[in-house]
Amino acid sequence: MIEDILAPGLRVVFCGINPGLSSAHKGVHFANPNNRFWKIIHQAGYTERQLKPEEERQLLVTGCGITMLADRPTTEATELSLAEYREGGKRLIEKIQHYQPTALAVLGKQAYRQAFRVSNAIWGKQEVTIGNTEVWVLPNPSGLNRMGFETLIKSYRELDAVLATRGR
Repeated sequence: MIEDILAPGLRVVFCGINPGLSSAHKGVHFANPNNRFWKIIHQAGYTERQLKPEEERQLLVTGCGITMLADRPTTEATELSLAEYREGGKRLIEKIQHYQPTALAVLGKQAYRQAFRVSNAIWGKQEVTIGNTEVWVLPNPSGLNRMGFETLIKSYRELDAVLATRGR
């Protein structure tokens, strides 16, 4: 089982959808070499260097954390049921209420819609909060996402820039 990387008062908690098979096998988040998460968060300014998935706990030093909506490993997130997304959304809200990071970044618009029962979601900051935590929707870094790399980085940088103005 892959453990959450969480602590009270983080700048941002990135919420992936569920572990892919590589992550489940290695026991760490975003372990598939085709997943761009580690490269994106480095180039967007969250980390001083590109971390390896096995170094994921070092994220806490940067004020970042990681969790996921569902624990069940799949080849693709489309294999998850609506019930798994909804249950994951409930668990996620409980975690965020407990840890209260400045921001929660759900990685994937469709995942956010299903987990939070929202029909319209935009990229970026959402109108809802969880306690004092802002909710953001950022593009999923999966290699299956066809969005261009520069567009992905721009989305993640936008959140980093907003957090930088808050001093956390």
